[in-house]
Amino acid sequence: MTTSPSVPTIAITCGDPAGIGPEVVCLAWAATPAHRRGRLRVFASPAMLRDVLASRQGLPPLAVEAVALDDPRPSLPGTLLVVDAGSAGGDVVPGRATAAGGAAAARAVEGAFAAIRGGHAAAIVTGPLHKEALHAAGYDVPGHTELLARACGLPDDAASMMLWLPGAAGAGLGVVHATLHEPLTTAVARLTPAAIEDAGRRLAGLLGALLGRRPKLAVAALNPHGGEGGLFGDEESRIVAPAVAGLAAAGIDVSGPIPADTLFLRASRGEFDGVVALYHDQGHIPVKLLGMHRAVNITLGLPLVRTSVAHGTAFDIVGRGVADPSSMLAAIDAAAAIVEAGGPSGLTASAPAR
Repeated sequence: MTTSPSVPTIAITCGDPAGIGPEVVCLAWAATPAHRRGRLRVFASPAMLRDVLASRQGLPPLAVEAVALDDPRPSLPGTLLVVDAGSAGGDVVPGRATAAGGAAAARAVEGAFAAIRGGHAAAIVTGPLHKEALHAAGYDVPGHTELLARACGLPDDAASMMLWLPGAAGAGLGVVHATLHEPLTTAVARLTPAAIEDAGRRLAGLLGALLGRRPKLAVAALNPHGGEGGLFGDEESRIVAPAVAGLAAAGIDVSGPIPADTLFLRASRGEFDGVVALYHDQGHIPVKLLGMHRAVNITLGLPLVRTSVAHGTAFDIVGRGVADPSSMLAAIDAAAAIVEAGGPSGLTASAPAR
């Protein structure tokens, strides 16, 4: 296997070392064809990865080699090339949330971001972290997205999340959220036409890059049956419909508001390439039902490319040899595809959305 000298470097983090992140990274490294499209580098403790490979079941027989940030060699399936992100600084117990595990996860992301900032990497692919462990380590952020937003000097709500479910022959389904990690009552109260429009613009930009064509979007309704003409609420006419009109006026192929109980079925059958969901569970539940282990989390709104697995640390199955690398494989592939399509230009929009 050869790698072109001009291919980009893709920085991969394992997330919390107490979870399945190191396992899915090792499994994906051995299986991904993305070595042909980029130089893959894992940002982690080499000692941690050697210990994981030696002590956990079902992992490939990989060698671990520490490399410098600017090492130009190509990556190959048999040897993990690791940029040392430092030890955990304490005891990491597999399957348990600890401050050491949270600190290790955060330091790896910080190292990968430094590589982006220094021009040594073109994208970041992250494994799952544990929010309790992250907070125990002294990081007052909900997760990766906000950590990277702050590193970019932006407010937490400058970035939003798209869930990408790859399909056959370059197709797929993208779901972006107008609101995300907040109580449902707060999300509904904060919902605005501007937030929905911004989410739709970001979704259209990224899907255009991934699909290579103008995507067809739909915006979900908030209330059952789309509000039934105001009987079940007026948010559709007052908030959602004006946003849809604004997106259409911007030249985006968009429909809505469409009741969510039928929208995702229609989208899963190929009628739409992307959906703007109005709150967390409205978008997450159908995507994870349709293909949780194939889904990818893509960050929108930041001046960098970041993709991630769509699952958590799965402490309950650590070391049992059953971790599924499908989401990590898809995240690496999506990062490479976005870089090939021109980088983060399709990931940003003019105004932030939560």
